[in-house]
Amino acid sequence: MTGTPKVLVTGASGLIGQRVIKDLGERFSFSGLSRRAVDGIPHTQADITDLDAVRNACRGMDMVLHLAAETIEYDDWDRVMDVTIGGTLNLYRAAQEAGVKRVVFASAGSTMIGYEWYPGSPYAALAANTIQKLPDGERMLLHTDPPRPADFYSVGKLFGENAGRLFSDKYGMSVIVIRVGAVLPDDTPSLVRELPGYLSQRDLVAMIDKCLSAPDNLRFDIFHAVSDNSRRWRDIEHARRILNWTPLDTSDRFDPATLA
Repeated sequence: MTGTPKVLVTGASGLIGQRVIKDLGERFSFSGLSRRAVDGIPHTQADITDLDAVRNACRGMDMVLHLAAETIEYDDWDRVMDVTIGGTLNLYRAAQEAGVKRVVFASAGSTMIGYEWYPGSPYAALAANTIQKLPDGERMLLHTDPPRPADFYSVGKLFGENAGRLFSDKYGMSVIVIRVGAVLPDDTPSLVRELPGYLSQRDLVAMIDKCLSAPDNLRFDIFHAVSDNSRRWRDIEHARRILNWTPLDTSDRFDPATLA
């Protein structure tokens, strides 16, 4: 790409969207699409379920950062179908029709949380803080391990991952999936179980920057995004190797005794 890349941010009014627009605004020319108005950038105020609005917003864009999803009613199938699944399909369709070169898709770490649910799971012990690191003989879960979603929302995110693979294979679009860890409004965990998957806001912004800036020949990939937590159990070495992403933060600075 030549010049400043034009990037549409869906869910631009949300926590991550606002942080990305603020921190990366000198590197990318952002436009937004969200249900709430966003000042300071070209913006379409619409729902991701409105295909015509999504089509209009995608025109002329080089890339899309797709953050919009149902984030309240995690176990409401109707909302997940409409927003997380239907809205994501709208986005891929509109991006492909508009000739968008890359979609960076914000998936979720909860697509793997089911690994905490089997008896004796070391990942559950990390979440409960009964152990502080993986025992010898256990391994980090890789992006290539089968997903085990935690809720309907996570199933919707897996639809987005697989649809992205299809659009990449069928249409040549670059699709990069970020399985976003626990990003918190005040950047501080309130629950012990958030320590393994904690992802600081600046580490996520840096990951998004690396994905938007990745070489054009990175056609499809999935990256786990958590900060450099001693309790983490999702692999981040793949992101270090492919994207040269190195998290700067860690949940180790938070005292588990102060958390619920």
